[in-house]
Amino acid sequence: MKNRLRILITGCGAPGIAGTIYSLRNNHDERDIFIIGTDTKDEVVGKYLCDRFYAIPAANQKAEYTNGLFSVCKNEKIDIVIPQNTSELITLSGQKELFASIGTSLLISATSALEKANDKFRLMQICRECGVPAGDFYLVDSFENLLKCACELGWPDKKVVIKPPVSNGLRGVRIIDESMDMKKLFYEEKPTSMFIKMENLKIILGTDFPALIITQYLPGDEFSVDILKTNGRIAVVPRKRDIIRSGITFAGSIEKNNEIINYSKILARKLDLNYCFGFQFKIDPEGVPKILEANPRVQGTMVMSTISGANLIYSAVKNLLGEDYPEFNIDWNSKFYRYWGGIGDVRPVKSENRTNMFSNYRIISVIFTSTASRDNYKRGHFQKQSAYL
Repeated sequence: MKNRLRILITGCGAPGIAGTIYSLRNNHDERDIFIIGTDTKDEVVGKYLCDRFYAIPAANQKAEYTNGLFSVCKNEKIDIVIPQNTSELITLSGQKELFASIGTSLLISATSALEKANDKFRLMQICRECGVPAGDFYLVDSFENLLKCACELGWPDKKVVIKPPVSNGLRGVRIIDESMDMKKLFYEEKPTSMFIKMENLKIILGTDFPALIITQYLPGDEFSVDILKTNGRIAVVPRKRDIIRSGITFAGSIEKNNEIINYSKILARKLDLNYCFGFQFKIDPEGVPKILEANPRVQGTMVMSTISGANLIYSAVKNLLGEDYPEFNIDWNSKFYRYWGGIGDVRPVKSENRTNMFSNYRIISVIFTSTASRDNYKRGHFQKQSAYL
């Protein structure tokens, strides 16, 4: 086993960067991992959490992005790249041989698997084929068809959802709800609501528009599912998203939901995804978990699985290196609470071992690993688990 690894993580401005770093630093081998971060912007929080940082071109500039990342990997002698941005996945998946020529491995599935997973319409069709529940859905590119399909789904009496087939985050997602009190929304809600009325949507979209999926609204609990699939082995950790703000989990619970676990295994094998990735499910009115989307990369709150006893991220790294990893002992009662932390008093200093490392700063944040650790914290006996959020 190589004692020291050099790992590059992209998307250091993403909300989940600290959790990914935590999972690598807190590995069961107690391995020394030197972490290089990249992002399209120079001033992002991950810059101050990594050992070294580079700003590189955006993934939509394919040639410049590939050349920039390749140059960093070559100069830094990177062992493994962990991509965190959906927009870069397919570009990178086609360059595995290029990066392998300098000894760098990419923690990423095959292009064919990514193309299926990234397209929500295609994903839902595949779910129907393999028996994984999906809500009723249609693909529309005109307002006339959108209105027709919305009626098929029970609108205006029922809420319906629209979203682009290919997107990430909450971009383009809206819930069409005719029962909304617009005046109440104006006075009582922040101007970030996903809810909209059909007449307002028509003003935005016009008569014709790029294709959108329209599907039934699912009112129940939402689950993110963290998955590790390697060489026939598959580990699945469902986590209920108890509180969600701007698409980010602020409170969550690890839950051994066997239905979701079984559906996730079926879909993971059907898509032929590998390493770390995830799915999102939501519960319908009859209590059936139905697929929302796939995230064929490290998920933003995958650290929640790490603190429950399943370090999927580091185990994927070990697999990519040809190393075995132990079975997971998951605490199915684990809870997670996120709060706003930050980095202050930042001044760059150089150290002998890690040049350009930003070490003179304060990080204020905590991870609770379980209900017990939360209770210990309240009693003043909390043992700090991590500096990262």
